[in-house]
Amino acid sequence: MKVLVTGGAGYIGSHTCVSLSDSGYDVVIVDNLCNSSIGMVKGVEELIGRKLPFYQVDICNENELDAVFEKEQIDAVLHFAALKAVGESLEKPDLYHRNNVGGTEVLLKVMKKFAVDKLVFSSSCTVYGQPEIIPVNEDAPMLPAESPYGQTKQDCEKLISSSGLNSALLRYFNPIGAHPSGRIGELPIGVPNNLIPFLCQAVAGLKDELVVFGDDYPTDDGSCVRDYLHVCDLAEAHVAALEQLPHGIRAYNLGTGSGTSVLGVINAFEESTGESVPFRIGERREGDIVAIWADPSRAEKELGWCASRKVGEALADAWRWQQTL
Repeated sequence: MKVLVTGGAGYIGSHTCVSLSDSGYDVVIVDNLCNSSIGMVKGVEELIGRKLPFYQVDICNENELDAVFEKEQIDAVLHFAALKAVGESLEKPDLYHRNNVGGTEVLLKVMKKFAVDKLVFSSSCTVYGQPEIIPVNEDAPMLPAESPYGQTKQDCEKLISSSGLNSALLRYFNPIGAHPSGRIGELPIGVPNNLIPFLCQAVAGLKDELVVFGDDYPTDDGSCVRDYLHVCDLAEAHVAALEQLPHGIRAYNLGTGSGTSVLGVINAFEESTGESVPFRIGERREGDIVAIWADPSRAEKELGWCASRKVGEALADAWRWQQTL
């Protein structure tokens, strides 16, 4: 099976390309490199031991996407391509809608044109808004999104749900870590928007300190709680979803099933690496959910997948990756 991976030069996409290749799939990568690097494609190729077809194409460009489908004879699509920073989405909501929702509209149109009916979509736990019950399962209502980014994920899910494609909507929680080889990992452009890259840069001396956004939330230690999932576990889940793709549409939560606070992450990093994290407490950040973690039981039951790597392992892998940069 030949699989198109949109956003395949990005953080999660690149790790999934490795897992797909290891599982015997032929991978084709499309990425506009607006928030990624061609170096990640080279890292994937080093890990799998062969070259991959790569197209620097924006999925909003229908003609260029048509040409890729025409040339490569695609059988299925794993769709990662999207802008993903909550803070940036608050500043540029129109850009996020145009890129994330508009790009998905074009992709669905091209898939139908070429009779490709298999789709695995990179969704997010942000579709739940601030959940009423934790842990969150797939039957939880879609409450108002806390950010324009979350809104785009809700909008994309609705588009896919009405598309008639056989689709898995993978709602994942907080991917962290890197490939244990240190060849690929999270490569933020500019100032990192996610906790772990910023933490690693602070420890490496590239940033003065990590700012913990609030310590007065109604949690055990006052900092926000998230379900942190190793990116390699997440990549393997995409392969499982493709292999067990439903007839119709089905949503799956991907997480560990337990939450870790921001301050807990700092402690776990120090324990797993022996490094000290410079940090201070700052003001709350607009758009942040207080606490959320997954009920991943549906994915375990229907896809045969569950997270196997611990937070400390993911943090050690992230630090190993940081030291190669």
